[in-house]
Amino acid sequence: MRLVVLFVLVWPMLAQWPQFRGNPSLTGVSTANVPAQLKVLWTYEAGDVIESSAAIEGGVVYIGSSTQELLALDLATGKPKWKYKTKEAVGESTPAVNGGLVLIGDLGGVVHAVHAADGRPAWTYATGSEIKSSPVVVGDRVLIGSYDGNLYGLDLKTGKQLWSFHTDGPVHATPAVQDGLAYVSGCDGVFRAINIKDGKEMYQIKTGSYMGASPAILGDVFFVGTYANEILALDRKARKIAWRYEHPVRKFPFYSSAAVADGRVILGGRDKIVRAMDPKSGKVLWEFTTRARVESSPAVSAGKVFIGSNDGRLYVLDAAKGTKLFEFEAGGPVSASPALSEGRVVIATQDGKVICLGS
Repeated sequence: MRLVVLFVLVWPMLAQWPQFRGNPSLTGVSTANVPAQLKVLWTYEAGDVIESSAAIEGGVVYIGSSTQELLALDLATGKPKWKYKTKEAVGESTPAVNGGLVLIGDLGGVVHAVHAADGRPAWTYATGSEIKSSPVVVGDRVLIGSYDGNLYGLDLKTGKQLWSFHTDGPVHATPAVQDGLAYVSGCDGVFRAINIKDGKEMYQIKTGSYMGASPAILGDVFFVGTYANEILALDRKARKIAWRYEHPVRKFPFYSSAAVADGRVILGGRDKIVRAMDPKSGKVLWEFTTRARVESSPAVSAGKVFIGSNDGRLYVLDAAKGTKLFEFEAGGPVSASPALSEGRVVIATQDGKVICLGS
């Protein structure tokens, strides 16, 4: 089958952080150059649990909350610029900012598009069940998964459904995008490549494992953790599993989505460990043990790894060695993922705080 490539092949590393994992390839890498030694610049009290990770664009932090709100906070001061009321609480869905719009899904199954400038509603689209997937914007369309089993392609300007692809389980993960295809790790144990143009499945790789984590792309290989206690490398050219990693003793699921940077695949596990892997062999290069399970996904900048833990701390690690450079006690569990921009890191906690740290 001949595939017409409509979209950019390689996503540049950005100083902004406009979506979950920072870019459509979900690499978790930024040029923001956040320092290793941090102090609190501001804290915002949202009033309830925050599982959504922040997006940062144009000096504004966008984040969802269990208070049924999408918040826009000033990156410099933490002061609210506007609040938008969603239909239901926002769970793990992270905003995406593109084309003057902010997009997010809520636990009622509704996708919301809001004007970034002032928080006015632009459009909504109702899926059949809750949304924990984060939207990804590519060209003129929005890609997002739903627990109704579908991956949706929506028109960015109008919210009109362009296509939907039905899987055999909830679509929890966020799709990664490269070469005109959306790559989805499924709760049905299947990794799929979906054509962004028309929503047709191009191929699939059966993993046999429930996958809640989102895939990260490095060249022709995807990296994703599973609920079968494994980390997988999936070769998109050979369309098969290149390698599997499983800890010889500690059998825990991987919920954290990987970052790929500087020749390493880095992710956290529910075994409390942050680990770096060799992308070619799956060999463990280093491990760092926290005090609780790690569901937060790492962000990488200038040789440093930023990652939260359910022990209530943000850790800054040396990306080459895994040694701890800094830790910050946030108060509540940090299951959401750090966002990096303009020399700052923004984290959210399960006790309802949005915290900005910098130098």
